[in-house]
Amino acid sequence: MHQTPWLLLDTETTGLKPPIYVVELAAQRMRGWEPEGAPFVRLLNHGVAIPPEAARVNGYTREILERDGEPPSAVYDAFADYAEARPLVAYNLSYDLDQVLRPEWQRLGRAPIGQAGFCALRLAQRLLDPVPAGNCKLQTLRQFYRLPARGAHTALGDVETVVDLLQQILRPLAEARGLTTWETLSAYADAPWFPSRLAFWKYKGRDFREARHDADLLGWLEWLAASSTPRSAEMGRWYLDRLDDAPEPACPPPVVAETDAGLVLYRDPECATLRRLIEAARLRLADLETDLAAAHSAVATVQATLFTRLRTLYERLDQLRLQIEHQRRFLDALMVEGEEAAEAVASEYAQARAESERAYREAAVEAAEQRELSEAEQGELKQLYRQLVRLYHPDRFAHDPEQQARYVLLMQAINQARDRGDIAQLREIAADPNAFLARQGIGGGLDFSDQSDDVERLRQLYEGLQMRILSVLEDLEQLRESEDYRLYQHSQEHPEVLDTIAERQAEAIQAEIAALDAQACELAAEIEMLTGAPNPFGEATPG
Repeated sequence: MHQTPWLLLDTETTGLKPPIYVVELAAQRMRGWEPEGAPFVRLLNHGVAIPPEAARVNGYTREILERDGEPPSAVYDAFADYAEARPLVAYNLSYDLDQVLRPEWQRLGRAPIGQAGFCALRLAQRLLDPVPAGNCKLQTLRQFYRLPARGAHTALGDVETVVDLLQQILRPLAEARGLTTWETLSAYADAPWFPSRLAFWKYKGRDFREARHDADLLGWLEWLAASSTPRSAEMGRWYLDRLDDAPEPACPPPVVAETDAGLVLYRDPECATLRRLIEAARLRLADLETDLAAAHSAVATVQATLFTRLRTLYERLDQLRLQIEHQRRFLDALMVEGEEAAEAVASEYAQARAESERAYREAAVEAAEQRELSEAEQGELKQLYRQLVRLYHPDRFAHDPEQQARYVLLMQAINQARDRGDIAQLREIAADPNAFLARQGIGGGLDFSDQSDDVERLRQLYEGLQMRILSVLEDLEQLRESEDYRLYQHSQEHPEVLDTIAERQAEAIQAEIAALDAQACELAAEIEMLTGAPNPFGEATPG
């Protein structure tokens, strides 16, 4: 493997539905596990429309590609020179090569470039099985293993992330399995394979080897093997063929975990190992939760800025909606139930209007206080939060409900301070947690003597922490892919974009206000005509 030349590639495209056009092509020559020379990266201009959903993911618009892209034929000529005769590898090779590049080359009338190597995704799925990160999405693994941020959803960034994954995570696991040549590694990645933990139906999450001791699970695998569907039958036979030879599943299953000392291949279920992994998982979770809180705070800061600029218009818009709703209810009540019922609706409107005004005042105060922490403040917040989680997480006392209740209350205060970016309160708690609890009227003190030797409880705790880590990773990835977060990132590079957005939103809100004000005036006139009295909802005036 060490001297074998090959090529790692990735594409960004116009979407998943044919015809698929490549908008960015990136590649890196490899020799063994090491990058060789500079990477290849080009933007392609096909002169086609870029669907908005694709542009939101990879950031490429038709304007950008017309400005910076090159003719596809020129890009692929350069790529053929760069690739030479090296086998092609990608993280999901069947998509990048079979569904994207080969159809595009055929559409352009050019000969295919290179030959298929192995699929890096398949290699990761097999080497990491059962996958500790929950799934093998590239960005999930990057965050789980704390690989460098390389620019998600750009072809070059994803190529660089795959290189990091191969070198730091997959190579040690491959070599431990004796996969030391290109041929053995490729055969391992290409061989028929199914995950050791079943992925669906009522046995989802169960290790197939449990069928040795579970007649129901064994019967289901036999039923699967006898299926008339070739893929299902292949899956069932694959599991049954390995029941006799496969080693018993570890409990908990082998995972790769990160500690301060580096990556540890976890197979030892002894208490000391479990405690070390639990400690690492707690700190990992603390870091991720702090990152998630910081990302939410960054988004909230931008939204607060826009709210402050548009507050008067938003408030007027909501007042009109509220007024129209109650005017219609007033008329319905008047015509069916009489004046007393109608007057009750008018009274409800006065209360709802006062509540809306109060809510806007409170929102304005919150928006004024909202700010993004500096890099130094974020660093201190993360350090304090790690320290506090390490000492005071309630899972330390799952066996002692009374003691755990104190920790839950303390952790709630810690999490709320983290979400607010309240470093002062985190310092206060860190300095003297018992005094902080006493000021909250919670006595009894905290106990730090948890040294349980219950292996099963420690296993459950570790698995629970891993599940929470995965959940936060998914939340963080989802937030970072949202429109609001992309707006925050864009506003960091181009602050003037908020002025443009505020102006556009103001125009749209003013148009809606004008339409609603006209409806409110019509309803007010109808109420005055039917009652012979002034409109009880106030005068509707143009916004």
